[in-house]
Formats: sequence, C-alpha cells, structure tokens
Amino acid sequence: MEKTIITVVGRDTVGIIARVCTYLAQNNINILDISQTIVEGWFNMMMVTDTSNSPKASDEIADDMDELGRSMNLSIRCMHEDIFNAMHRI
Repeated sequence: MEKTIITVVGRDTVGIIARVCTYLAQNNINILDISQTIVEGWFNMMMVTDTSNSPKASDEIADDMDELGRSMNLSIRCMHEDIFNAMHRI
C-alpha cells in the first residue's frame, strides 16, 4: 500500500469535496481516512489515501492536485506518508 496525505485549505465554496473526490476516483485512488471542518468560512480537509493502484506517479498526482487547487483558489498539497511523518516527528 502506498499512502499519500492530501490536505486542502481555503475559503469554503460549493463542490470542493466533490471535485477532489472525483479526481481521486478517476485515478483509482482510494480514500482510507478523511477529516474535514469549516471554521468561520475556512475549509480544511485532510485525507489519507492509497495511491498504489493509480496509473499516475506520485509527482503527477501532486501536480494535478496543485493545479486543481489553483483552479478553485485553494491550497491542495500531496505528500507521501513517510515524508509527512518525518516532517511531523517531535
């Protein structure tokens, strides 16, 4: 299993989850865990995904998600689980 952490942050608008999840489904990326919240109009979502069955490489997925984020005025970041864990180690 190849786990990737995806974070989405920005002003809340209609369709954020739908557009992100549509991309994931079209690229055979499974959502293992998801958490989202809206605080005073700011949307924040974190997903743990399994990209091992995707036809795209990790860097392609990250580039696509970055482009999707820009098109929606959001920050969407993708990071391999090992890198995420290393960055958040105390």
